Amino acid sequence: MLEIIDLSASVKGSPILNGLNLIIRKGKVHVLMGPNGAGKSTLANILAGHPAYEVTGGEVWFKGQNLLELEPEERACLGLFMSFQYPIEIPGVTNRQFLEDAMKALGKQGNIEKSMEALKIRKEFLDRSINEGFSGGEKKRNEILQMSLFQPDLAILDETDSGLDIDAMRIVAEGVNAMRTPENALLLITHYQRLLDYISPDYIHVMREGRIIQTGGAELAAILEEKGYA
Repeated sequence: MLEIIDLSASVKGSPILNGLNLIIRKGKVHVLMGPNGAGKSTLANILAGHPAYEVTGGEVWFKGQNLLELEPEERACLGLFMSFQYPIEIPGVTNRQFLEDAMKALGKQGNIEKSMEALKIRKEFLDRSINEGFSGGEKKRNEILQMSLFQPDLAILDETDSGLDIDAMRIVAEGVNAMRTPENALLLITHYQRLLDYISPDYIHVMREGRIIQTGGAELAAILEEKGYA
């Protein structure tokens, strides 16, 4: 579904990614782990089309199209979704407005209130501004709500587990598991093995200094938990 070939990128002139290679397969959950500063969030932002990051080399192909030639909204319409590590507040735009307009633009249909109920999001949040006054856990659940309604082919979740208590993490994980099908894929960025107690990965990739340095199965997370990245 996604193929990254020798991708290099920088931020404000500082190199972050250094010839990264990665293949994301349809129907699979890929987990990206690595120390702080390895380039995990940089990779996620580049895939989403964030303008602050400059691609200096390499290729990215998504569903047979050159992803780097597409605007962020074109990537979204093609089936790419990103859940942010730090979801922003958007005053003046309600959840209802955003979800209904986005679903219309994507050509998707879904029951918003039913999806909110499954994620234990209170109904009054529907008519509140996006993420305004939300706790960290509520913001993350709101992102998973978007994912469940937009039905992306590839979802990138950037440290969705950060700042979540055990109950919120379980709810988020249930939402992620509910969207898994043989036709879509998930790239999950995390520091912690605990989330993988709820979401079973097919592949774990270890990233360091802007490259993938090791790939393995679910057992690799336990090794990292025990021994660290060094």
